[in-house]
Amino acid sequence: MNIVKVDPQGNYTLKVVASDGRIGIFDVRPYLKYEAFVDLKNQTEFCQLSNGGYFIEWHCGSDLSADTIEAQWQVIPEKANINDVH
Repeated sequence: MNIVKVDPQGNYTLKVVASDGRIGIFDVRPYLKYEAFVDLKNQTEFCQLSNGGYFIEWHCGSDLSADTIEAQWQVIPEKANINDVH
């Protein structure tokens, strides 16, 4: 999966748009118990992320691969027009 857009949502979730137009919600809360993700408990830090296409990375250095996201996300039954994604 290639990530074309990722938006932090409330309650430590991410709205992710894949290159094939699938949209899903990924819950980061289960990862917050691990040392690598503890900084993300701060909502400001959680919202500071960048999209690397095959991964996302937070300012603090925490990251998740697209494969991890795809394995655990909840797909929303709508498709994005990837030409409209910026």
